[in-house]
Parts: sequence; structure tokens; C-alpha cells
Amino acid sequence: MAICIGGVAACQGCRTTSATGSAVAPEPASPTLRIYIVSDLAGALEPCGCVKDQLGGMDHFAAWIASERSKAPNSVLVSAGPLFFLDPVLKDDKRTQDVAKATTIASSLAGLGLAGFAPGKNDFVAGPSELERFRNETKGAILMANVGGEGVKPAWRGPVVREINGVKLGLLGVSMPDRAEGGSPAGITVSAPIDHVRADVTSLRAQGAQVIVALAAVGRGEAKRIADSVPELTAIVVGSPGGSGDVNVETPPAERIGNVLIAETGNHLTTAAALDLYVRDGSFSFADGTGLDLARKRTEIMRRIDELRGKIAQWEGDKKVARADIEARRGDLAVLEKERAELEKAPTPAKGSFFRYRVQEVRDSLGKDVAVTEKMLAYYKQVNEENKKAFANKAPRPAPKGEPSYVGIETCTSCHDDARKVWDKTAHAHAYATLANQFKEYNLDCVSCHVTGYDLPGGSTVTHVKDLKDVQCEVCHGAGSKHVASPAKVKMPIERPSAESCLACHHPPHVHEFDAARKMEDILGPGHGR
Repeated sequence: MAICIGGVAACQGCRTTSATGSAVAPEPASPTLRIYIVSDLAGALEPCGCVKDQLGGMDHFAAWIASERSKAPNSVLVSAGPLFFLDPVLKDDKRTQDVAKATTIASSLAGLGLAGFAPGKNDFVAGPSELERFRNETKGAILMANVGGEGVKPAWRGPVVREINGVKLGLLGVSMPDRAEGGSPAGITVSAPIDHVRADVTSLRAQGAQVIVALAAVGRGEAKRIADSVPELTAIVVGSPGGSGDVNVETPPAERIGNVLIAETGNHLTTAAALDLYVRDGSFSFADGTGLDLARKRTEIMRRIDELRGKIAQWEGDKKVARADIEARRGDLAVLEKERAELEKAPTPAKGSFFRYRVQEVRDSLGKDVAVTEKMLAYYKQVNEENKKAFANKAPRPAPKGEPSYVGIETCTSCHDDARKVWDKTAHAHAYATLANQFKEYNLDCVSCHVTGYDLPGGSTVTHVKDLKDVQCEVCHGAGSKHVASPAKVKMPIERPSAESCLACHHPPHVHEFDAARKMEDILGPGHGR
């Protein structure tokens, strides 16, 4: 009896028991290899700072990776889909700024250990030579075995092997920019990806690769077809063939096709993922240690968390919302976050190699990485100085004959002093200063929503903002020169603006949820709508 009890005790010391009573192995202190995953970053250096706690930010992403180094010291970063540019077309006046931003993104990724990426159509927008420069900056590999044509270097086709902590990681990549809006970039040819994936897997096996990950800027449907046809893959990182616009999309849940993990994160660096591989007994066949069958439940909880965070951010500072209501929502948020954390606690498989996969929201709460923050600040300062000079002579277009011009709030105040007093107490009165304090007042991504009459006849431009700084009366009411000349006879173009007019600037992803009608109440007062 004593021997039996002692034997059981010894067993319990090296194993734990699951809720069902089956033995499970203890969790290793750290994964053998961690693969950080990003899909469709698409030129997103950081989100607009309109409200608190927005998703995104290269500085926050870098801070997360730094905070995880003690838990996962052996890691690598990979990406699929558009990486450097938001859109597949560069506007002439924004080319210099967008290329500078892409360079900053590339430099930041280099410090995070980018090993390889499969580009989307957007990445060709500045030309193959610039794409090669970005590749050199990142110190990673461009991987798109099925893409050729003008300017495409043979080295871009891959595949490559990286040895990390004794594991030979094989990376291959495919891209289908021809499926993006507008078709392939000029001079670029694209062939079906599956045969190239098979050939690269054979090549990687011959080079001794033990884990093979495909980076696929092909969309999820095509990625699933690849997984079904090439079961030797460990995982496929999915990105889009191309894209445009700054709207964020939800993070798709991970899934398995056979033994191939399909991994995809939210675009614009709103989320990132970590794939942890635990190698035991020399096996490179990985069991699911995550519980991917619960992936959709995790995704739904994440969606509800994001909605709650957005609501809380909107309510902060709103005097009409009781503090008790905000605290109640914080309580709801804590419950959801605890529920999500519980879903992450799948038991460790009793034997053999296994993987764990988790998605991380990229938020302010992760902190800021000093090195990346410095790169971002240098970018903003550089662009500010360059745009200030480049657009110094870009004057506003004159208003057509018979049409009104913008006059500025000082002129409006001469008759509407009560309305001015209300305006002075709003955030609109300090909109331009928020940019200037961050070296962004000449940034083409920012300035239009922080001045009055931007790029409109008789209005302002990026450098010509005299008397039109901040979000003034005429943003909502229209250009007022004709009304000023004859106030008794000529009304303002928009005498009573609708709440919908706010949505020109206050729309996702610049804000989470925005109740325009409710927010409009905050800018009304005696002599101004009341």
C-alpha cells in the first residue's frame, strides 16, 4: 500500500490531472519556437488619436513583443498581405510622405526580427526598386514563389530556412496581386500558387526544414485550398492579395485543415498572433494544445470586448454619463476578459509535440517601445519639415464667382459672441494644437480634420491655415463670406447642421462607436443651438 501511494505521489509530482481525470503533462517553461504573425498591416504605423484605447500602433506591438521575451526567448516574426502601403495607388502629393512612412515601418519591423513576408499588391505601388529597399531595411525575405515579371528579383521567390533554437524553420510564400482590385501591377505576372507551394515544400525538406510555414497573400479561400492540397505544411499565414481604405476588419478565427493551421490576424495591426510550438521527443507533428474548436467563441468575446472598450472610451469625459454607468461597464469588461482568459487555458497534451495559438489585441495598455517610438517621432518630424516646404506655395483655390469663401471664427464672433463662448469650451477649439504638439500639423493623413475649409474653394490647405485653424463654425455651417457681407439677407449655407455632418471625420476606425446625435449635444449651448 505504502509503495503504491508513494508511486502515485511521485506520478502526481510530474503530471497533473485534468477535470476529466486523464493525466496531462506539465506546461514547458517556454515554447521551443514562437512565431509572431501579422496580416495586412497595410501602412498602419499607428491609429488616429481621436479617442482613447484604439486598436493598433507599431510602438504598442513592439512593446508586447519585448514584454514576452522572457516567456518566449526564441521567436521570429512573419507577415502576409499588404505591408507597407494603405492603398494600391500613390497620390502624387502624398508619395514622399507615404514612402517615408513605409521606410519607418520597415525599420521598425527589422528590430522585431522580421524573417519573411509575402507582399500584397499595395507593396508594389512605389515600384520594385523601392520594395527591394524596404526588404533590405527589414532584413527579412520577400517570399512570393508564383510571382514574376518586370523588376522581380529571383531571390524574392524563396524559399528560405531559418534555424532558431535548434529548429529548422522553412518559410515559403505566395501572392496573388492579380486578384486585388484593378488586377496585377504593371509588368507583374502571377501563376497559380499550389504547384509552387508543393515545389517549395520539397526544396525545404531537402534543406532539412522541420517546420514549414507558408505565407500566403491570397485570401482565406485560396489558403484553405493550399492546406488541403499540401498537408505537409505546419501552418499557413493568410493575408489579402491587396486592399484599400482605412477601415478595420475583425480578426478571423484560426482553424485547421487536416493538420495545417490557418492563421490570420486583424488588419492594420489591430491584432497580432503568437504561434507557440512545443517540440517533445523530436517530433514535429503538433497536436492542438489550444482548443481551436473554441476559436469562434473567443472571436465573439473579443468582438464584445472591443465594443465595450469603445463605448467606455466614448463615455469618458461625457458629463451626461454617470460615473456609476461607466464603472458598471468596466465590470462587464472585466468579466469578459476573464472569460476569454479561461478559454486560453487548454490542458497540455500528455505526450508528443503540440502548439498553442493566441491572438493579442494591440492597444495602449501594452505600453510603448522606446526604439520604435523614437523612429515614429523622427518620421513625424521629417514629414512635417518636408511638407511645410513642399506645400509652402500651395494656396487655396479661389471660390468661383458668386460663391462664398471662408472667413474664420474671429469674423463670426463679432456677431455671435455667445456661440463663440460655447465653442471655446469644446475640443474643437484646440484641434490644431493637438497636431502641432505631436509634429503632425503638416501631415497629410491628419490635417484635414483639424482645420476649417480644407482643400475647398476659398478655404485652407496644408500650410495656408491662417484664421482657419481648428474645427470652426464654417466646418459645420459652410463658407460664410456672403452671410458676413449681408447678414440680414443671406443666411449661412447650412443654417442648422445635422448630426450626420460630424461623421465626415468622426467615423471608424478614427473612433470606435460614435453616436453623432448624442455627441452633438456636447457642442450646443446658449446662442448656439439652444
